Amino acid sequence: MKENKEKDFKKEIWRPGTMLYPVPAVMISCADREGRSNIITAAWTGTICSDPAMLYVSIRKNRFSHHMIKESGEFVVNLTTEELCKATDLCGVKSGKDVDKWKEAKLTPMKAEHVSAPLIAESPVNIECRVKNILELGTHDMFIADVLSVDVSSKYINDKGKLELEKCGLIAYSHGSYCKLGEQIGTFGYSVRKKPAKVKKKPKSSKIGSVKK
Repeated sequence: MKENKEKDFKKEIWRPGTMLYPVPAVMISCADREGRSNIITAAWTGTICSDPAMLYVSIRKNRFSHHMIKESGEFVVNLTTEELCKATDLCGVKSGKDVDKWKEAKLTPMKAEHVSAPLIAESPVNIECRVKNILELGTHDMFIADVLSVDVSSKYINDKGKLELEKCGLIAYSHGSYCKLGEQIGTFGYSVRKKPAKVKKKPKSSKIGSVKK
């Protein structure tokens, strides 16, 4: 038993690298000052503050979208789904310098409420962002942004006004593969949540009626 544990816990030491998985697979839409727009797929993105709502996205300096975001100071994070998986990949491997990704990926630009960058209409959730700070980190620049608004597809909002995000079919990216989200195995705080006490049922009292002769 001890030998098996030692084998299971054996580690190999690799050089420093990007091995934090899974991560989101999102499409970032942006536009320059002349009104030309583009889409870039990004996995290095995430929430960094809840109040005020803020997030970041890291993009290589040589990417076509980099100068658009840097000049305009705006972008939109568009969540992706199983249906959008092929478009998500295409927008990550082709450059806006060479092709119109909107046409190639068959995506629909939609006017945003607060930014000049368009939303992707097919995405279930669009997050409108304005850049607050740019950190130059090496191969990538990190765009730290305020969330101005969240646009949600009405078909995923139930009668009580709750967003049923689990019905969107969201995808993630893990070590070169796109993955659909699997079965729910817990909810926030479930590890410490007290189970409701079982109510003991009182035994039914038997009534003995008189027997007529």
